[in-house]
Amino acid sequence: MPCSMESMHDRKKELIALRLNQAKETIEDVAFLIHNKRLVIAINRIYYGMFYALMALAIQCDFKTSKHAQLIGWFNKEFIKTGKIEIRYSKIIQSAFSARTDCDYGIFKVFTTEETVLMYNEMKDFIYEIEKFLNANLNYT
Repeated sequence: MPCSMESMHDRKKELIALRLNQAKETIEDVAFLIHNKRLVIAINRIYYGMFYALMALAIQCDFKTSKHAQLIGWFNKEFIKTGKIEIRYSKIIQSAFSARTDCDYGIFKVFTTEETVLMYNEMKDFIYEIEKFLNANLNYT
């Protein structure tokens, strides 16, 4: 049975809310990980918190990809280069992606608590910026 346009719109709103909720829950997870000195895992979750927020934005814009680098590239092209979102958010997500890749796949890299806390604060800022953008510009609610 085909979906009505209204039910598709409702489903899209649900998916966006789910991804934003995942991002916000990750904030709490990272705080716990930092407190317990689980910094490598915290770096992974910092990136994924931002990834979930970007996925919410992608869902709203009907952009689909299974590639992390492609999602970040799309974000840069559609939102950073157009001036819709400040350039510092591109640097934040790219830095987190690089750190996560180093921790998960590369040569073991050690992050200090201070570095991790800085990235954690950037993650919170990134997530809230994406949510603010969705609320203000894309009428997802």
